Amino acid sequence: MEPIRAASIQFNHRPGDKAFNLGRIRAFAELASVQGVQLAVFPEMCVTGYWHVRKLDRDQIAALAEPIEGGPTTDRLLQIAQRLQITLGAGLIERAADDTFFNTYVVAMPDGRWARHRKLHCFISEHLASGSELTVFEIPQGARVGVLTCYDNNLVENVRMTALAGAEILLAPHQTGGCQTPSPRCMGRIDPMLWHQRREAPEPIEAEFRGPKGRGWLMRWLPSRAHDNGMFLVFSNGVGVDDDEVRTGNAMILDPYGEVLAETGKAEDDLVIADLDPSLIASSTGQRWLRSRRPELYGPLAVPTGREQDTRVVRFAKVPAESEP
Repeated sequence: MEPIRAASIQFNHRPGDKAFNLGRIRAFAELASVQGVQLAVFPEMCVTGYWHVRKLDRDQIAALAEPIEGGPTTDRLLQIAQRLQITLGAGLIERAADDTFFNTYVVAMPDGRWARHRKLHCFISEHLASGSELTVFEIPQGARVGVLTCYDNNLVENVRMTALAGAEILLAPHQTGGCQTPSPRCMGRIDPMLWHQRREAPEPIEAEFRGPKGRGWLMRWLPSRAHDNGMFLVFSNGVGVDDDEVRTGNAMILDPYGEVLAETGKAEDDLVIADLDPSLIASSTGQRWLRSRRPELYGPLAVPTGREQDTRVVRFAKVPAESEP
């Protein structure tokens, strides 16, 4: 891996407006390029829009979906990548050859190659399937890059397997923060009026972004994914109103020690940039831990316990009261 300048971008997408969203991606890619960025990471499903999709029927989703190979979004991303000589990734709804729909993340490279990751734990709609493959590939700077989309990153096994496949950089596109979840001490909704009033009063919404509904939640677990596996992590997220929830942005880049190299807490479209020094990987604690593994002990990890449930069931479970066991 060569030294790489990376950018994480947060922006407020428009639901269903692919032309607008691709325009924002182009504009931010240009802004990143003039600052020497070689790898730019955009959020999950930022091309098609995200949270509104849970309300769409199959025909409405079909109208948004497109193939990856030869599809208009992939072609547009490749054009941007080649013109700016930058590698960039963005998320959309994929329509596979068998008419299965996926929450897919596409990485377009300036040499004309592309890679895709189908989200492993998709819950946004009953009409979207979950992927079944880990994604690790090489970008032109010689780095091995993995992709895990939003909920995929919450399961430590997914991140460890990606590291074992040789990933040096993990792209972690999200649409998160400000969510109502079954865990009473995690996140929670943010009043959309705070977002709409951000120009006149930025302090209240940015306090929410920094607090337990945003950065506070992320910092419970996100640094450990980078630290424990000895790799860089580029976290990109939506920001602002997303249907009836508010995404908290918090775009950040972490090093293999789990230290934050760059981040933003702004309640607006923004990008952060950091230089990834490959010399940090070999000396990192996570890489030493990977070498200390005893695989013969871990067989039960791949054995069903009977407690496993579809991600949709887990994600949309009843929210318990704090006093409930």
